[in-house]
Amino acid sequence: MPSITVRTFADPDAYFAGIRNLPIDGLVTERGKFRAEATLIDLRRLQMGRFDEDLPRIMKVTPSGSRCLTLFTTDATHPALLANGVDTQNHIAMFGLQWPYYLRSAAASGWGTMSLVPEDLAAAGRAIIGRELTPPAFMLPIRPPVAPLSRLLELHAATGHLAKTAPGTLAKAEVARAIEEALLEAMVLCLAGGHSDEVRKVHRHRAMVMRRLEDTLREKSDEPLYMADLCAAVGATYWTLRDCCLEYLGMSPKRYLWMRRMDLARRALRRAESEKTTVTEIATNYGFWELGRFSGAYRSLFGESPSTALRRQP
Repeated sequence: MPSITVRTFADPDAYFAGIRNLPIDGLVTERGKFRAEATLIDLRRLQMGRFDEDLPRIMKVTPSGSRCLTLFTTDATHPALLANGVDTQNHIAMFGLQWPYYLRSAAASGWGTMSLVPEDLAAAGRAIIGRELTPPAFMLPIRPPVAPLSRLLELHAATGHLAKTAPGTLAKAEVARAIEEALLEAMVLCLAGGHSDEVRKVHRHRAMVMRRLEDTLREKSDEPLYMADLCAAVGATYWTLRDCCLEYLGMSPKRYLWMRRMDLARRALRRAESEKTTVTEIATNYGFWELGRFSGAYRSLFGESPSTALRRQP
């Protein structure tokens, strides 16, 4: 029997933690009232999701290692979601089983996903186009023909609407099977295209730089990092690292480091007990020594003062 879950979130941390139980590091990049809706549908073989968000953000997603995921923009009225810097308005992003990837939005956004285990993906390819489809090692952007992409988006939207308005109908075995077969056919026809080896090499190089960046940040999370040290640890020049970060994250590596530290400070303030610690202690723990500037930046980014965050009940 299909599984259907529709949830609305007002807290970004809860939203990032509630997407398929995937390890996700998320950063909201603009001040405002956060709201997101997630519709998750599990059919017999196919899992799909629809997501709508009101604020721009960056998400670093670590794959499950067991399912091959495809992603595309579902709301053409907003700027397209960027997957590893690739516009998904007219592309489908196909992800591998192991390498983390980045999803970035510049405003409110709507996006959708579909996933299969590799064996089911290969079988669907054999049945529909006469050859197996396999997950790429790194994210692969695919530009499908207009007709199959339009068909996929139409079916995906109709299934999401049915899940919210008539879940009992979608729960019927024959309805679910018919929808799954139609979605699989549309997805395989979209994925039947590919890219040149040269394009694959470019995406592979950028993915490797970003993975070394994240490994370095994780290994050195308890010590201050400076650009020269970071470039040496990653094994890339400043300009290479800068270009990769601008493409994947929409910001420089220096800005990314700063926003990560601000977000860690926010989480620490929200978890702490005001009787046992101070804003100064938490701020300096994360390398913010100009406390007036920290307070102003915190208020601008999160819409409240650090002291207000600290006084809130954990």
